[in-house]
Amino acid sequence: MFHILRKTVKTQPSNMRLKHFFSLEWKSFFRSASFKMNLALKIIMLIFAFIMILYFLGLGVGAFYLIEKHLDADPLEVVNRFLIFYVFIDLVFRYFLQNMPIINIKPLLYLPIKKGKVVNFALNKTIISFFNCVHAFFFIPFSIVLVVEGYSIVNVIGWHLAIMGLIFCNNFINVFVNNKDVVFYGIIGSIITLIGLAYYDIFDITVYTAPVFQAFYNLPYLAIITIALAIVLYKTAFTYFRNNFYLDAGLAKKNVVAQTEDFTWLNRFGSMSTFLKNDIKLIKRNKRSKTTLMMSVIFLFYGLLFFTGAVEAYDGPFWRVFAGIFVTGGFLFSFGQFVPSWDSAYYPLMMSQNIKYKEYISSKWYLIVIATIVSTILSSFYLYFGWQAYAAVIVGGIYNVGVNAHIVLWGGAYIKTPIDLTSNKKAFGDKKAFNIKTLLLTIPKIVLPMILYAIGHFAVGELFGFALVAIVGLAGLLFRNKVFDIIEKIYKSEKYKTLKAYKQTN
Repeated sequence: MFHILRKTVKTQPSNMRLKHFFSLEWKSFFRSASFKMNLALKIIMLIFAFIMILYFLGLGVGAFYLIEKHLDADPLEVVNRFLIFYVFIDLVFRYFLQNMPIINIKPLLYLPIKKGKVVNFALNKTIISFFNCVHAFFFIPFSIVLVVEGYSIVNVIGWHLAIMGLIFCNNFINVFVNNKDVVFYGIIGSIITLIGLAYYDIFDITVYTAPVFQAFYNLPYLAIITIALAIVLYKTAFTYFRNNFYLDAGLAKKNVVAQTEDFTWLNRFGSMSTFLKNDIKLIKRNKRSKTTLMMSVIFLFYGLLFFTGAVEAYDGPFWRVFAGIFVTGGFLFSFGQFVPSWDSAYYPLMMSQNIKYKEYISSKWYLIVIATIVSTILSSFYLYFGWQAYAAVIVGGIYNVGVNAHIVLWGGAYIKTPIDLTSNKKAFGDKKAFNIKTLLLTIPKIVLPMILYAIGHFAVGELFGFALVAIVGLAGLLFRNKVFDIIEKIYKSEKYKTLKAYKQTN
């Protein structure tokens, strides 16, 4: 096959190489074993992308008039004040959601294609990504409105180009930060700290950054700074990947010295202790699994959007239970939904051993339950916002332990996505994690507890609503063994499909 591909590439003129790259990716998409799943997901993603574009477009057109009406201030100055957080949050979303360009690089190294062309194609793919284009639907309409309202067209163009330069800087920064956890955690910590300091009037960074963004309007030629910086970052990224474009350099897997840990305190769980020890070691030693722990901590503060009244739309009583589910279920959703994919690297070996599925599933369940209980205890600070807030957290934790812990393990049987433990990309999920069965299973995870609370709330009162959610959670605990029998049968029926899926590399 490589001989045929080599001959095909050799016979093509130089200007056809770019088309050849697109051809390879097009064939990869249609010939993938998960083509039907990918196609359905692409359609769903296009719908969400369209909704997001409409939202940005509406905000871009209406932001000027909303600020002018409700804040009685210069809209451009208000936007410039908060642009620093806009840029930082954009970088965070890119880190979690933007995938680096997927090219099957290793086979290309055997072909007579210049490495510079492959690297250029990879980097140029990031430039035209949705994460760059979507910002234009806000900034272009906003810039047009500024011109219509009497702002200098030259100054507006300079300001607009400067902001676009920063957006593309984020694009190439994400390329470098992609595998640098320390840098990313530093950015996350800085954002949270700065927002907190500004909220409590201790230190407002916008006082210092707003004049910088305003200067891009007042002195439009300063746009050359951000554009030049984006070009420098592009060249730096190109040089870095070009110099490491070898099988024995940047593309080689890194080997680390293994450390032996006994975790003898887990022996009390009997035969399940082997699986529990393996999972704890996996979480401690791998990049992707460490990200799940960080996500669990972030989810602890998710309730602040609902219990503080910061977002008016979330003031309804049903949203309390919704918040309680997510506050205590951070680890459950980020780790539990990818069982058994965490073990995809050695799953075939496990299946060749004398392993009882029920013990394997039970070990995962215990791990999820322990994490949920810890999250519930750590969330006790919500008592500050009233007993209703912490009651929602407690019943959310009970429901997660009794119902959702079973459902995520059940849904995991249908998510046949091999996980790269050395990468924290797709920390929120993977495209193959979405199919009709897993989407249907989200109803009892999120919608059912809200319905139960609504029934109790309107029939008797909020206390009875909380009690209904808790009762269903406790019922799930009572019938745990019966549920495990059902899940075990599903895992066995899906066994060979799962083994085949884990062999897929595309």
